[in-house]
Amino acid sequence: MNKKISLIHSNNLASVDYAYAGRIPSGMDILFLAGSCPINRDGEVPHLNDYELQAKLCVENLKEALKDCGANLEDVVYTRVIVASQNQADLVTAWDAIRKEFGNHDVPSTLSGVTVLGYANQLVEIEAVAAVENSKK
Repeated sequence: MNKKISLIHSNNLASVDYAYAGRIPSGMDILFLAGSCPINRDGEVPHLNDYELQAKLCVENLKEALKDCGANLEDVVYTRVIVASQNQADLVTAWDAIRKEFGNHDVPSTLSGVTVLGYANQLVEIEAVAAVENSKK
């Protein structure tokens, strides 16, 4: 049997561009991914001062980490998007770029603004939890 996560929406809460919750069926492996950062293969943070391009690079790096686990974006059940800015418009720019990359998979998410992130010139980071079919069959 092919198990899939469920994204749960609510008719009793505000209409938003993300699900309010995610459900992981029993028997699935849960993957906790390290924060996906906008660093290239050379270990550098490109796209200085560009929230959109750094957000897209975070998603590309997240896809690679998921692929190494036998997963993809459709297996993500929760994200936390962290943006180094006090300007809400910068948070929205990063959010919109990430949501576009996820397409119709409107995973439950938290969007937070912080003062600084771990790498020099880093503006965006994505934390993710995913679930895949249990590999022990």
